[in-house]
Amino acid sequence: MSGLAERRAGRWSDLGTRTLSAAVLAPLAVACIWAGGIAFVILIAAAMLGLVAEWLGLCRRIRSLTFRSAGLAYVALAGAALLWLRDDAEAGRDNVLFLLLIVWACDIGAYLVGRWVGGPRMAPRTSPGKTWSGAIGGLLAAVAIGSLVAHLLSNPETWRVVLLAAGLAGVAQAGDLLESFVKRRLEVKDSGHLIPGHGGLFDRLDGVLATAPVAALLALIQGRGVVLWQ
Repeated sequence: MSGLAERRAGRWSDLGTRTLSAAVLAPLAVACIWAGGIAFVILIAAAMLGLVAEWLGLCRRIRSLTFRSAGLAYVALAGAALLWLRDDAEAGRDNVLFLLLIVWACDIGAYLVGRWVGGPRMAPRTSPGKTWSGAIGGLLAAVAIGSLVAHLLSNPETWRVVLLAAGLAGVAQAGDLLESFVKRRLEVKDSGHLIPGHGGLFDRLDGVLATAPVAALLALIQGRGVVLWQ
């Protein structure tokens, strides 16, 4: 195998593991969201406890109480936002599914397009692996999936869905870059090793942590019982 072929193959070396992890975790998350109630509370509580433990482990060499507290507050805010969103009896399930599917689509699109196309790096000092092509791929994937989900659940105005999905995808990517910045400061490559192919919980949920409070704020402005894209 030539050097170029080896490099191309290396880009996809973790694809199988990532796919298997997602095939196990995604249906579990969707089932808990769909069921709501205690199932969703348990899901969020388990994720939040795992994130807190992971964060405290990452910060064991950091003496700054402010830095540690900021991370804990970031996790708590996202958890509270998700619980509040899902608690809406009329629109909660649709809103949380819409949010998570957009974030997942953005992650998958960025991974696939970034690995396939490559090109200029987006933030070489903060996150050398992220490219502009990946960012655009993630954005387009989020818009496509968001539009599909919204049209399956209701009859929305397309431009509203496109703007919302693109905005949430942008926030998710900003959350990804923020996590990369924090990991660089902490001098770690991954936040943990809990999820094969993905790293730790922060590596998997960085986009959700960033977008959940934004989605909750939008839902608060629109009022209870109204889907985000209306």
